[in-house]
Amino acid sequence: QVQLVESGGGLVQAGGSLRLSCAASGRTTDSYGMGWFRQGPGKEREFVAAISWAGGSIAYADSVKGRFIISRGNAKNTVNLQMNSLKPEDTAVYYCAARKFMTDWPTGGYDYWGQGIQVTVSS
Repeated sequence: QVQLVESGGGLVQAGGSLRLSCAASGRTTDSYGMGWFRQGPGKEREFVAAISWAGGSIAYADSVKGRFIISRGNAKNTVNLQMNSLKPEDTAVYYCAARKFMTDWPTGGYDYWGQGIQVTVSS
């Protein structure tokens, strides 16, 4: 089993920046591709960004392209999401996810999910 823990959320004004991080623990001898999803108030969960285990493949939702940057952390099976030029519509619970295989890349095929972390952008 793999456990994912997100950190770095909080409250920020529109136009500001936040950096989310996610670290995997447990069965981490394998290497995982990782991604970020979010669920805003009254909305369904949506894909935000994904990165393959080696970092060679990266994908973004159109709504965050040019503003968010996903990257692998220095430690194995860690991932960061740098969020710039934040907008009130970015307000959501952000979830980290991990995958072993590239099935349904980049929006599906995730095996493990974090508990989520709140990001609130005030106008």
